[in-house]
Amino acid sequence: MTPRQIFVLFATATLLAACGGNDPEVSQYGSNPDLPEPQRGLLPNMNIASPAGWGDRRPTVPEGYTITPIATDLKSARQTLLLPNGDILVAEGKGGSKAPALRPKDFVAGYFKEQGASPVKSGDRLTLLRDADGDGTYEGRAIFAENLNAPYGLALIGNRLFVANQDELVAFDYRPGQIRASGPPISVTPLPAAINHHWTKAMTAGPDGRFLYVGIGSNSNIAERGMAVEEDRAMVWQIDSQTGASKPFATGLRNPTALAIQPGLGQLWAVVNERDELGPNLVPDYLTSVRQGAFYGWPYAYWGPNADRRVKPFKEAKVRETIRPDYGLQSHTAPLGLAFSTPAMGGRFGDGAFVGMHGSWNRDVPVGYKVVFVPFRGGRPAGPPIDFATGFQVDGKTMGRPVGVTIDPRGALIIADDLSNTIWRVVPNSAPARPAQPPAPS
Repeated sequence: MTPRQIFVLFATATLLAACGGNDPEVSQYGSNPDLPEPQRGLLPNMNIASPAGWGDRRPTVPEGYTITPIATDLKSARQTLLLPNGDILVAEGKGGSKAPALRPKDFVAGYFKEQGASPVKSGDRLTLLRDADGDGTYEGRAIFAENLNAPYGLALIGNRLFVANQDELVAFDYRPGQIRASGPPISVTPLPAAINHHWTKAMTAGPDGRFLYVGIGSNSNIAERGMAVEEDRAMVWQIDSQTGASKPFATGLRNPTALAIQPGLGQLWAVVNERDELGPNLVPDYLTSVRQGAFYGWPYAYWGPNADRRVKPFKEAKVRETIRPDYGLQSHTAPLGLAFSTPAMGGRFGDGAFVGMHGSWNRDVPVGYKVVFVPFRGGRPAGPPIDFATGFQVDGKTMGRPVGVTIDPRGALIIADDLSNTIWRVVPNSAPARPAQPPAPS
């Protein structure tokens, strides 16, 4: 691109960002979201998230709950894992590659995304947090493992701790109370890493511990790099936890960014970031049960039989094969966290799923930037979502961006915020104290 072309593109993008308030509101939560006609243009609508410090402020939570920062000054806090003794592991990392932009709009969009991210370098590590006396203050902090490669997904099966780096699934031996890995990671199986347009590797363990499930995002928005580079991507892998043998479990999921097993039923669920550049209200991101062998549409269709003919060559049969997700989460909210609740969370938040929404970049009017609760009844989503943690973005300033959410069965929601690099803990005011743990790491 010439300097003049770059100037014109940035001028256009700036004008688009300044024209807030042009996104029509539509109803896109639940099993039957409104799907307006696609809108195509030179550039997608964009609005930079202007980072700002929290200062004396905190996110807002419902009456009867308290939110507290339990760790700050992390290095790209993404996902967390609650260990059996109450310790919390934090995966810190930034991944992806600097693949050449294919189109001028890719260059501009990349710039906008970078402006809303933390400038802190990737930690490439796991940090352990400990509340030794059970008072809710995590005074203990130690580096459990370092020199990893953009770790994201975490899972514990017996005495093996699994970590999904952006290029490889690895494992550590683990014993309760351990504050540092006893040796280097052991390779379990490689994960797709070429280009890594969507680099995050979400993960959860199956209910019986035999299999791990890993979300592999696509290498593009809508296959503009060709389908060859999408091999083994835009799907959930099933991986044997003992042998590392892998196979596709479900496909057509553009970017499955968080996975969780539904308590009692053993059903796998995911939140998925859908495609861009069809307008501010297409395509809804979603929460869905993940059925073995099912195809969810990407890149040929969305939300069931809605064809996306930008893909070349187009496959009509794949449109007919597409199944609908369970629950829409509004377009461009960018859900990156998923955790099923427990009755200990109290009241109306005892049965359902918490979803961490990282927030949009490609709308005039921003959406997301919060944690919502999707109520369940009879094992299925039932009713509109409830805002649970808000105030991450106020008056055009963005203090935080939620990523992973994790439930402590004793009654706490753990939220990873990768903009302020904070771990937040939300508890009911009536929550019982946690039993004391071993001495804190130093």
